[in-house]
Amino acid sequence: MKLVNPLHFPLAVLAGGIVLVAGVRLIQLPSYIAIPGAAAIATGLAIPFKQKASQAVNIDNPALAREIRSVKQQSQLLVTKATELRTEAQQILTSTTQLELFAAIEYACDRIFELPDKVNRLAQKLQGADSLLSPEELSRQLNEVQAKAKNSSGVAKQQLNQLSNSLENNLRLAQQGQDARQAQVVSLATLVTESAGVLQQFQNRLRTSDLNNSAELNELKTLTDELKGMQDNVDLLIT
Repeated sequence: MKLVNPLHFPLAVLAGGIVLVAGVRLIQLPSYIAIPGAAAIATGLAIPFKQKASQAVNIDNPALAREIRSVKQQSQLLVTKATELRTEAQQILTSTTQLELFAAIEYACDRIFELPDKVNRLAQKLQGADSLLSPEELSRQLNEVQAKAKNSSGVAKQQLNQLSNSLENNLRLAQQGQDARQAQVVSLATLVTESAGVLQQFQNRLRTSDLNNSAELNELKTLTDELKGMQDNVDLLIT
């Protein structure tokens, strides 16, 4: 965990100051012990303050703020489901022929675990009245998605085309001078919801498939590829 500068958080500094005064005057600790101790306490308290600040939604658009809070909740639920799935897969996929599938599940779940932080980053990016998405930024995202779609096929191409359609709508809003931020968050919410659906589908198939059948293992592997593709699209959307 990265250290946090406690000077950015007055309550942490106040707590460190109280500890320092109490240590020197009341307990009569030597300064070379009291000062580092107070600094450590202030730094330790600053970490949860920073985490709380980074998760706060301070946006001028109430509807957008509600949408972001909803996506945050969905992403946390998805992380919980992914944790359960990985534990279940670890118990079921034990033979050498199943190790590749288990590795694919682990990687897909690791990508899902990153989702809440990505949602927080997008929320920070969209805060404030001056954070309206520019047509140039949306156009760049759209071009990147369309270029990737040209080199894709199957389900991945379908996912990218859906994301492309969403970005085209967001771009039209921005070009009309409207707030495209909510549409951008709706696009993210759609990806999270679709990820949850594929995750549930995978869990159902994992419980009912013949895991000694290579064809069925490959079908399950395809579902993990879908999950990874959706997380790639999340990256394209928030970058």
